Amino acid sequence: MPPTKSVGKRLKNRRKELNMTQGDVADKADISVNYYARVERGEVNPSMDIFKAILKALKTRSCDVLDF
Repeated sequence: MPPTKSVGKRLKNRRKELNMTQGDVADKADISVNYYARVERGEVNPSMDIFKAILKALKTRSCDVLDF
């Protein structure tokens, strides 16, 4: 599985653990729902600033979603 897909899957799992919608995460991270959905599907690599905003919205750390 490509790294972007595995990271996206972990983000999705965390979002579901928190009972959040993609819209909830996108709102908190100040990005569009469409873009966040593409992140979860592993279609895009977000910038570091956007990635940090997503992590903050999901109340998680990078080491919990990255492969290294």
